Amino acid sequence: MKVLITGAAGFLGSHLSTTLLNQGHQVIGLDDFSTGSMDNLKMLEGNTNFQIIEHDVREPYEIDVDAILNFACPASPVHYQSDPVRTIETNFLGIINMLHLAKKNRAILLQASTSEIYGDPTVSPQSEDYWGNVNPIGIRSCYDEGKRAAETLCFDYRRQYGLDTRVIRIFNTYGPNMAIGDGRVVSNFIVQALQGNDITIYGDGSQTRSFCFVSDLIEGILKVLFSKLTIDFPINLGNPNEFTVLELANKILEVTKSNSKIVFKDLPGDDPRQRKPDISLAAKVLNWSPKIQLTEGIVQTSKYFSKII
Repeated sequence: MKVLITGAAGFLGSHLSTTLLNQGHQVIGLDDFSTGSMDNLKMLEGNTNFQIIEHDVREPYEIDVDAILNFACPASPVHYQSDPVRTIETNFLGIINMLHLAKKNRAILLQASTSEIYGDPTVSPQSEDYWGNVNPIGIRSCYDEGKRAAETLCFDYRRQYGLDTRVIRIFNTYGPNMAIGDGRVVSNFIVQALQGNDITIYGDGSQTRSFCFVSDLIEGILKVLFSKLTIDFPINLGNPNEFTVLELANKILEVTKSNSKIVFKDLPGDDPRQRKPDISLAAKVLNWSPKIQLTEGIVQTSKYFSKII
């Protein structure tokens, strides 16, 4: 297949590019490099089946492709809150432009949505039929509501134009190719531990998250992309094993053998208290479930950060 990946220089986009190329596909990557990095694509230099183009998805793009994977958007609160208008424009205008391109090519479009569409959930675990508890005017809304609007457009294009759109809801994912200043909790804690700095927990650390290692997520994404089934519903992809943020911090201290101290600061606004995916749909439809558990994933991620710090 000839595959267009937006956000190709980012954490997930770079892993997707590498995996698809290893499977023999042709990949064209788009990235505006606002958060992505060419360092993530160094291993692809000289690969004749890969091309990276600097482009902002808020502007239209024309190319003949078989599939589009839309991953263009900053995913950590630090980055998406730094320019909230740009964030929601990237979500809304980006998916509009990619849907137009998919419609022109009759291509598959896979949209990278997020567990953040569930907001601060009142049910656990979160299944795809839960509509969420989202603040539409809060500091995280540029991302949450941008992703919700993108999902709406994907399903409207499916119903109105018969377009093959596929939506995945990604829960907390971590692993190599995350940036040092990424701002997400696993990378923050590992970098702080390796550098001997205080590990900063916002709130009392009792809030929970479920952490999926990147190789497991990529496998799930590609199962969705290449499925021959009609997938007319969003699919959760994540690891259902739930940990408190304090448990995560202590696990990272244990793995890295760091002497860093844990310090507590005020919880940011609208920070969700709980994240735990119900992945029974992915297990049933895709025969997918994660294999890498937290300790092993932290070991691999720590080795990566040790090399680049």
